[in-house]
Amino acid sequence: MTRDKATRAGPWPVRGQEGDAAGTPDDAGPAGSQVLDLQAWRRGGGEDEHIEIRIWLRLLACTTQIENILKSKLRQEFGTSLARFDVLAQLERFGEGLTMSEVSRRLMVSNGAITGLVDKLVADGLVVREGSSQDKRSVIVRLTEAGRTAFLRMARRHEEWVISLLGDLSREAQGELLRDLVLLKRRLDGHAGTR
Repeated sequence: MTRDKATRAGPWPVRGQEGDAAGTPDDAGPAGSQVLDLQAWRRGGGEDEHIEIRIWLRLLACTTQIENILKSKLRQEFGTSLARFDVLAQLERFGEGLTMSEVSRRLMVSNGAITGLVDKLVADGLVVREGSSQDKRSVIVRLTEAGRTAFLRMARRHEEWVISLLGDLSREAQGELLRDLVLLKRRLDGHAGTR
C-alpha cells in the first residue's frame, strides 16, 4: 500500500490537508469521494480520538516538505537529484564499495532503479563498476576521486540546509523531538521484527 493510499483508509484528512486554511481536501478518496476535511474531522471529535493519526500525518507532512526542499536545492545548486545524492552517500560510507544489491537494500529501492542511477553516475565519472574479487557474479560500485570530491561538497551544503530548516527549534525542543523519535524508531523496529 502506498503512503497516499494509506492516508485515505480512515475518516481523517489526507496528507497535506492539516495546514490547509480553507479546510478543503487536496485529494480525492476512493471512488472519487472527498476525504473528510480537517474542520469536519475536528467537529466530530476526531482530534482527541485519533491523535496517533495526527502524529503520523504530521510526520509525513514534515518529511515530505523537508525532502522537497532538499530536492529543489540539490537540483538548483548541483544539478543532481536526491536519489543520486543518496547513492553517493552510501558509497562514501563504504569506501571499499558496495554491490548493486547492497545499495538497493540500503536505500530500499528496486535493483532496476539503482541500475539506472548508477548508469548515470558512471557516465558522469562519479562512480565505477568493478568485478568482485570474492564473487565473480557480483559487481562492486565505488566512488571515484571526482565522485568523492563532488559528494563531500554536496554533503556540506546538505548539512547547512538541514540545519537551517530545523534551526528555528530551540535546543530543548530539538533534544525532546530527537528523544521522542528515537523511542518511536525503537518501537517500530520491534514491530518490524515480528513480521
